[in-house]
Amino acid sequence: MKAFLEWFKASTKVKRWFLLILFGIVLTCYGIAKILVTEELTFFELGKTVIIFVVGFVSIIVSVVFIQKRTLEIIIEANNTSTEKGKKAQLNLKSLIFNKKVYEEGPKVVVIGGGPGLNTVIEGFKKYTNNITAIVTMSDYGNLPTKSRRALDMLPLKDIKDSIIAMSDKEDIMRKLFELNFQNERLRGLNFGDIYLTAMNESYNNISEAILKSTEVLNINGRVMPVTLDEITICAELTDGTTIKQKEQIPEAVSEKVETISRIYISPSNCRPSPGVIESIEDADVIVIGPGSLYTNVLPNLLVKNVSKAIKDSKAMKFYISNIMTEPGQTDNYSLSEHLRVIQEHVGTGLFEYCLADTGEIIPEFVRKYNKEGADIVEIDSRKLTEYNVKIIQKNMSCVKNDKIRHNPDIIASTIIEMICNDLKFHDMQNDTEYLLLQSVLKEQKKIQAEQEKRLTRISNNKKRNMVKVPTKKISKFKEKYKERIESIQNTDAKTAENKRIAEEIEKMENNKRNEQGQTLTSDPYRTYPARRNHKNKTK
Repeated sequence: MKAFLEWFKASTKVKRWFLLILFGIVLTCYGIAKILVTEELTFFELGKTVIIFVVGFVSIIVSVVFIQKRTLEIIIEANNTSTEKGKKAQLNLKSLIFNKKVYEEGPKVVVIGGGPGLNTVIEGFKKYTNNITAIVTMSDYGNLPTKSRRALDMLPLKDIKDSIIAMSDKEDIMRKLFELNFQNERLRGLNFGDIYLTAMNESYNNISEAILKSTEVLNINGRVMPVTLDEITICAELTDGTTIKQKEQIPEAVSEKVETISRIYISPSNCRPSPGVIESIEDADVIVIGPGSLYTNVLPNLLVKNVSKAIKDSKAMKFYISNIMTEPGQTDNYSLSEHLRVIQEHVGTGLFEYCLADTGEIIPEFVRKYNKEGADIVEIDSRKLTEYNVKIIQKNMSCVKNDKIRHNPDIIASTIIEMICNDLKFHDMQNDTEYLLLQSVLKEQKKIQAEQEKRLTRISNNKKRNMVKVPTKKISKFKEKYKERIESIQNTDAKTAENKRIAEEIEKMENNKRNEQGQTLTSDPYRTYPARRNHKNKTK
């Protein structure tokens, strides 16, 4: 009885629907009774009776639907672990889609790579599924370990920590915590993330197990796995045979020697994948490779023993996310086909079937900043791409974040999820739970994206009015869209260069004139200064 009475508490919010049911029953019964009892009805009275009956019947149906909806919401609230300002978060029915405690039926996504690009992909996918596995390298790329790493004698786990942060629902809080450097006298120089993972490693005496348990303790939206437990060094070999073992030295060496990277390899070359990596790839529904530095984030993972073979043998949908910009000292002037060529030269063909590429619709002002540093837009050379047997999907997936060009995580995730839904629909699985959940989230995300695009369009239009127009190059669609702006800027740049050249010539002429005057003084010191010559005559 007590449990029954709890349904009538103010917090349950169901009393209104019970009252509406009673109201509907009364109206329905009245309408039926009116028709049964009355011997003769006029057209007006009949219409009135029918309307009363319909209103009553609809009230009953609506009440039952909303009672069921509210019941589901109560179940979610009872199982939810999130809080807002110390109180239980109030959720609605849409939380059924996002609540990771209730639904674990999202697609199994494996993302492979490292750096900010990989974390961008994770950020997008965590809105659709809890079954995300991030496979990242454990390498300092040949750089010296940090003071915190040396003090704790731990493996290089920077990419591991960044992926854990990206998977968290409270990303900002998690980042602040994991990147905290202690100021306490006894702990100065140590990093909380390093201390935490070191403690977990000592608890389980296995770094792979420690990372897996860390994701469970922190209640993040997936798993993070090192591609190998061996500490590897990523080495680059240039076309002249020079070998570089430090990431920071690659751009400098390429620039000094005027050479390009011939190949990338890892040392030791026979390192084995960590436990669970191959199994995760084999069990995946979707495998996403990149984006990230081609030679130092993407390829090293694929060079670990049996990893690329497992990807090729997997029945999952396989995607490569192309970089938006080239990387100075690594992929200078690389087009999309050259990125694919390098991957095939290192690990062979058949690694992925789809390639997601940006259309290059970026505001020129931001491209100009990258041009000054030697980077440029990755060109989509469609003719050459036909050689690689890969389906190219072009999307406007770029955005500007903190004045940097980045991939839009929502566009990447929604594009791939939509393809999964189409595949499920093709196999006549529209009634499958996974399909229904993905479709529901996809609709919500598309509404949000549409609103964001409208807002960004307004901001972009304002910037166009206020900022100096600057050019970029490559991408025919991009050039066509900003043709007038680019021509105007090119004319301005040409005038500036001409003025600079004239100024240099004038300065050169003045220097020559000064040199000639100096030579005249040396041969006849009194020729140029008659006053001094007169002074000498007077002295005589």
